[in-house]
Amino acid sequence: MAAYTRLMLALALVPLFAQKPVDGFQARIYKTLPYRLYIPPNYDSARKYPVVLYLHGSSGIGADNLKQISGTSVRGTRTWTASKVQAKYPTFVLAPQASGESWMREFPTILELLESLETEFSIDTARIYVVGQSMGGFGTWALITVRPDVFAAAIPLCGGGNPFRANRIAQIPIWAFHGDADPTVSVEESRRMIAAIRQVGGSPRYTEYKGVGHDVWNKAFQEKELVDWLFSQHK
Repeated sequence: MAAYTRLMLALALVPLFAQKPVDGFQARIYKTLPYRLYIPPNYDSARKYPVVLYLHGSSGIGADNLKQISGTSVRGTRTWTASKVQAKYPTFVLAPQASGESWMREFPTILELLESLETEFSIDTARIYVVGQSMGGFGTWALITVRPDVFAAAIPLCGGGNPFRANRIAQIPIWAFHGDADPTVSVEESRRMIAAIRQVGGSPRYTEYKGVGHDVWNKAFQEKELVDWLFSQHK
């Protein structure tokens, strides 16, 4: 039975391996986790490269290895792969796909995946960043709280976390975004996290857009300082 199950799983994953790259994002799978990986043009193993880990929102949930880089996830993934950005800051962009409505269950596999990429490519482990929106915003807050030692900076959009664990992430550079008219995730979620971090001595950046709803990513990823800010952060 175990052999049969493994065979069925392998057959089910064959289409994922056959998928073509989309805007430079290769289709891959780690264990049972589908993910897309953007490799910097002219990759040179003699130099070290940062990694931007992108956590999608609920619209990216599935197993097609496509929705997490499509639709509402385009800005969150393509911001870092734009030719001007790659020319200045060549970087890997890693976009896993969650199978359910929480990123927590995926964390162990994602962390293993990051370690595996470090053995496959020349990765600067002092410059691993995490960015996420909506469900991925919650995931970003949670992931840096679980493993604050891994990430050099974080950008959570329209998410929330556990303010009682703010001391664990007080020293991580964070730039959070939220719209004050968000009908899906209350702006109070971000406000509470920012206030809690500041209370324990942290200095997070926080941008709140007046009159903006849940799709805060349409404005946040166009912030002129965002790209330079992120890539200037090191552990």
